[in-house]
Amino acid sequence: MPPIRERELIKPPVGYLLVLFIAVPVVELALLIEIGQRVGTVGTIGLIMGTGIVGGSLARQQGISTLARLRADLDAGRWPAEQIVDGVLILVGAAVLITPGLLTDLAGFLCLVPACRRLLRRYLHQRFEGTMRRGGAGVRGAFVSAGEPSRRSRMKNVTPRRPTDPGR
Repeated sequence: MPPIRERELIKPPVGYLLVLFIAVPVVELALLIEIGQRVGTVGTIGLIMGTGIVGGSLARQQGISTLARLRADLDAGRWPAEQIVDGVLILVGAAVLITPGLLTDLAGFLCLVPACRRLLRRYLHQRFEGTMRRGGAGVRGAFVSAGEPSRRSRMKNVTPRRPTDPGR
C-alpha cells in the first residue's frame, strides 16, 4: 500500500466553512435589517426572542419524547439508531435556534419537527450509505487483515509499577 500523505487524510471543506461563517451571517444581518425596517426594532427583537422561546420549548419536548423512545428500544433489545440520529438532529436544531437570525431559526425548527427530521434522517442515511459504498469513509492504511503482520512497531508498556515494600 502506498504511503498516505497528510493532505489525503484531512480535506477541509473550505467552501462549506466560507458559507457557514461569512455568507450565512451576512444574509441573516440583511434579513434582520429588512424586517427591522418593516416591523420596527421592538417587533424584530420580539420575533427573535419568540422564536427562541418556542424553539427551546419544542426542543425540550422533542428531546424528552426521543429519549423515551430510545429507552423503550433499549429495553426491548432493539438498536435505537433512529432515536440516536433524532437526538443529534434535535441537539443541532436547539443549538442553531440559539443563534439569532431567521434563517438559522428556520433550520433549527426543521430539525425539531418530527416529519422534517424523518426526511433529514432518510437523506443522511442515503448519503452515508453512498459514501460507504464508494469506500469514502474510514481511515486508509490503519488496519491490517487477520494474520497479516503489522508494519507498525509494538507499543511499549508505560504502565507505572508499584514499588515493592521491603517490609513485607
